[in-house]
Amino acid sequence: MQLGFVSAILPELSLEEVLAFAAETGFDSVEVMCWPIEPASRRYAGVTHIDVTDFSETQADKCRAAMAKHGVAISALGYYPNPLSTDPEEASAAIRHLRKVIAASARIGVHAVNTFVGRDRTRTVDQNWSRFLVVWPDIVLFAEEHHVRIGIENCPMYFSEDEWPAGNNLAVSPAIWRRIFDAIPSESLGLNYDPSHFVWQQMDYFKPVREFASRIFHVHAKDVRIDRNRLDDVGTLAVPLAYHQPKLPGLGEIDWGRFISELGSAAYQGHIAIEVEDRAYEHSLDARFAALRQSYRFLRNYV
Repeated sequence: MQLGFVSAILPELSLEEVLAFAAETGFDSVEVMCWPIEPASRRYAGVTHIDVTDFSETQADKCRAAMAKHGVAISALGYYPNPLSTDPEEASAAIRHLRKVIAASARIGVHAVNTFVGRDRTRTVDQNWSRFLVVWPDIVLFAEEHHVRIGIENCPMYFSEDEWPAGNNLAVSPAIWRRIFDAIPSESLGLNYDPSHFVWQQMDYFKPVREFASRIFHVHAKDVRIDRNRLDDVGTLAVPLAYHQPKLPGLGEIDWGRFISELGSAAYQGHIAIEVEDRAYEHSLDARFAALRQSYRFLRNYV
């Protein structure tokens, strides 16, 4: 396994600077954000360390040269929109850009992209299904043609009343994953597995490692703390951030030793990318550097 981080937490740095920091700290890899050059629609979105809009072989050469210079790999290209949005323009733009990210990943030689399935949050899983079957087989076929693996993150994207009642991402549970993989059995479609999203949903985050071992393409390392007093007060039907907080690895409820042991037992040999979304460390660039260094020291005990 290789230890890295998600570049979204360092939006003011260039790719070269991100890789230099990674090398200096001891990281093996970085998941590099590839959003379109436009204002961010939410926190941690809109970060662009590789602009794939008109991605050329010259640009790919520069990316490969930067990786070689610093001895740091790119674990995947990351772009997390809503391809199943009810806004046709938003959905079309997301799909077009996702295809560009896939093509750029192949051109660089990374061959890995992380994203969301998307969802119409006002409709049930069954009601979303026909749209999923229209949109996603073509995306996966495009990935297959470019020899790229797509890792779907299991974040429900339900953080505020704006995402009520179901969030903006369909692929949030093993039951839905089975349905997705039955419908699209391609070896190019798998998971970017983040155990923290199962903690606040009151789900076992070890079991999926065993059942979906062959489908786990990439892993996010983010912890979470449940405020039990607050949960007793508002219940699980409240907006999730009303009773839980994302934290750095080691500062929440995940048993990282056991989790990484489960990954090892499942023969996972891929990347584990620290995802910093802990507000206690967001007040400055130095604080975010400190968050990554602290997380590195903690997880390097296991990876």
